[in-house]
Amino acid sequence: MGEQAFAISKRQLREKETKKILSEFKASYSIDERTFSPKPKAEIAETGDEALIFIDNRPVILRRGGKLFPALAFNEALNALPKAVVDMGAIPHICNGADIMARGIRSIEGTFQEGATILVVDERFRKSLAIGLTLVNSNQMKEMKQGKAISNIHFVGDQFWQILRQK
Repeated sequence: MGEQAFAISKRQLREKETKKILSEFKASYSIDERTFSPKPKAEIAETGDEALIFIDNRPVILRRGGKLFPALAFNEALNALPKAVVDMGAIPHICNGADIMARGIRSIEGTFQEGATILVVDERFRKSLAIGLTLVNSNQMKEMKQGKAISNIHFVGDQFWQILRQK
């Protein structure tokens, strides 16, 4: 699915819809109230059950399977997330959509429960690579030697990343 699908299905959200999405997002993530304007303008680009939500022309929220995640361009939200630092060898796999395996994780920053949203960064440059959902809690992840640790939700190179790069 290319960029055309987003351009065709992008639409303005009503104020009520915008408030609901922002309220839900702020409840899940530590976002400063001043991050968004008092009367933010929102647009949504949808494809199936996935969507990229633009607030004041910034692509900031990703909706997948009914759950909201920060987009990889939304640094204010990313900075507040726990982090999984991965080795450089994991990068090509992650950027092709692979889940994050325990053996590629070098360290964990922050504490979290299973099912938490986590930011995946590389060990050398600490660049954001992916947003994922943890499959175990932080203590278990630190002890894991093999197996899947994080489900990859949004990554550098996916269809949403292509849209983010255009902004």
